[in-house]
Amino acid sequence: MTLIWRPGEGDAPDELVVDELGRLLAFRELIPLQEYCDRNGWELTWEGEGTLDLGVVRRWVEHPDLGPVSAGLLLEAWNFFEDLSRSVKAGPPLPSQGSIHDSAYEKIFGGEALDPTAGEGAWTGEETAAVRELLRAGLDLWDQAVHGSGTG
Repeated sequence: MTLIWRPGEGDAPDELVVDELGRLLAFRELIPLQEYCDRNGWELTWEGEGTLDLGVVRRWVEHPDLGPVSAGLLLEAWNFFEDLSRSVKAGPPLPSQGSIHDSAYEKIFGGEALDPTAGEGAWTGEETAAVRELLRAGLDLWDQAVHGSGTG
């Protein structure tokens, strides 16, 4: 599936393109994607083959003992779900984020958040639980957005 992501201008947040009903636009083929962009006067700019493996994220959220996952993938999913939640008009909201999320978000950049031997750079149990809750809500939002999406 290909989605249209638009960076926010100035301080505006990034967003995913939705249809007039607020449903996520998802394209399974490139020709309808290009036609949609052409109809709207948008230049389609490829930033590479950006993929996000939500299956691996789902496995970490639901079955954390099944194996490692990269902190970078969790960060990408977190950012994607925030953009998705701001873009679609209906769906379960992401949990409110507070200082525990801020702390977990900062630690993820060090790359050691998931390494329990990383001392202060590792997520606490509370941070890990907060990230799992946020990503679980993001996956629920994604599932709802995909099933209710306007597809091309």
